[in-house]
Amino acid sequence: MISAIVLAAGLASRMGQPKQLLRVAGEALVRRAATTALASPVDEVVVVLGGAAEAVQAELADLPLRTVVNPRYADGLAGSLRVGVEGLAPDSEAVVVLLGDQPLMRRDVIVALIERFRHGDVLLVVPVYAGTRGNPVLFGRALYPELCAQEGDTGARAVIRRHLDRAALVEFADATPQLDVDTWEDYEAVRALVERRDG
Repeated sequence: MISAIVLAAGLASRMGQPKQLLRVAGEALVRRAATTALASPVDEVVVVLGGAAEAVQAELADLPLRTVVNPRYADGLAGSLRVGVEGLAPDSEAVVVLLGDQPLMRRDVIVALIERFRHGDVLLVVPVYAGTRGNPVLFGRALYPELCAQEGDTGARAVIRRHLDRAALVEFADATPQLDVDTWEDYEAVRALVERRDG
């Protein structure tokens, strides 16, 4: 079983409001991330909520996924990752960890990570966009205890660094899927890209 976690628990302190609920092409960022995960060849999708949990849950209510709440979401990304991993099915053999603020993420990126993992002999699979490592990252089950042991706001970076010798890197020439929304300027830029693409 291949799982996906969407991390959507953040405070969005720089935005002044829950960025998970900001809309691009009429759809909340968190819903775009969740539907991208659902469209990929994963067997379950778990979305981690925290800030504005009820409102974010309402955006996802009709989707075939599970939500879990990190009550200590203000402590940083690591806690949300731990809650997400703990919420996976017992027979999960790998998990793709997506960020809820990357609305241009594509299904084909996730597909490529999963296909590489299924070739075997790796603990994790990392995408590389135009020469730079990014997200989402696929972690094999053997790394779940380490993911759950992380602290603070660094997420899984330390786990990735420790195991780069057992990682597969998958190259993508287009860095657009890696764009995230941390500021209003980011949000406006992403909206403009989507309008140009879909217009």
